[in-house]
Amino acid sequence: MNFFRAATRTSTLMRPAMNARAQGPMWARWLSDALRSQLDKDVKSKDIVLFMKGTPDQPMCGFSRAAVQIMQVQGVDFDKVQTFNVLADDELRQGIKEYSEWPTIPQVYIKGEFVGGCDILLNMHQSGDLEDLLIKEGIVPEEVAGEQ
Repeated sequence: MNFFRAATRTSTLMRPAMNARAQGPMWARWLSDALRSQLDKDVKSKDIVLFMKGTPDQPMCGFSRAAVQIMQVQGVDFDKVQTFNVLADDELRQGIKEYSEWPTIPQVYIKGEFVGGCDILLNMHQSGDLEDLLIKEGIVPEEVAGEQ
């Protein structure tokens, strides 16, 4: 490698620094402190928190239905799941997207940590990672998860 190529490869003088990702979404409307603190409490209210369209008994979209079905297949006791119907509150619907920086509903939190949406949940279910996480967090006993 010649000197010029080596110098330009390592030097920032000749190349401007490029950020691959902007610091924040361009469409963000900042969350109010009240809503942020309420969401902080909500995501920690139970072992599993699901923000969905509809209710577990009557989901209002296919992705929310899939998230509920995946948890049922994993043997999750829905007494340990706190669900929020985002269709009933538009501020919650927009606020949770900004809170998690995730653009879609449903959204799943396990032990206060954001896991992802339906696609992430499905991939984790298929790979076995979801079962491992639920067992590790003590949400599903190992015997119940093993029977699936």
